[in-house]
Amino acid sequence: MNHNVAGRKFGRTANQRKALFRGLICSLFERERIETTVARAKAIKATAEKLVTFGKRGDLHAKRVVMSYIPNRAVVAKLFAEIAPRFAERNGGYLRIVQTRQRVNDRAPMAIIEFIDYAALKAGKSASAEAASETPAAEKKEAKAKKPSAPKKEKAAPAETTEKKPRAAAKKKADAGE
Repeated sequence: MNHNVAGRKFGRTANQRKALFRGLICSLFERERIETTVARAKAIKATAEKLVTFGKRGDLHAKRVVMSYIPNRAVVAKLFAEIAPRFAERNGGYLRIVQTRQRVNDRAPMAIIEFIDYAALKAGKSASAEAASETPAAEKKEAKAKKPSAPKKEKAAPAETTEKKPRAAAKKKADAGE
């Protein structure tokens, strides 16, 4: 009997399942957005949100708890320095799951799990990147305008070679006839 057993098994042993969830959560904190199956996304959402809440606490014990679950020190540092402060005003609900498509191989329903401020954060980064690179963008446009003139010269060169080929063929025929 299977009474009072919560969670999904995913066809794995307990250690394999724990390693899978650790890897997914580590990737989520590192990239702030991952694509996985809907079942896996639902399985890691609660744990990931609890770890963000520990990150908001910011004390030594919270850091040690997170380190016991995520072995990558760089990801833990990012959680405490960048991710958790963004949600200082919010009580839970840091992640969203968006169902996207069915996987081609086995038709498994796929989903994107991301932080709720990911789109705004991405838009802010792209806007600042555009503002920082206004002058190089103008130089790139000028360089692109110069590039099409070069291929036109190359097109003219093959036309000259086609004119030479019939002459060479005519010389061969004349040599063969003599």
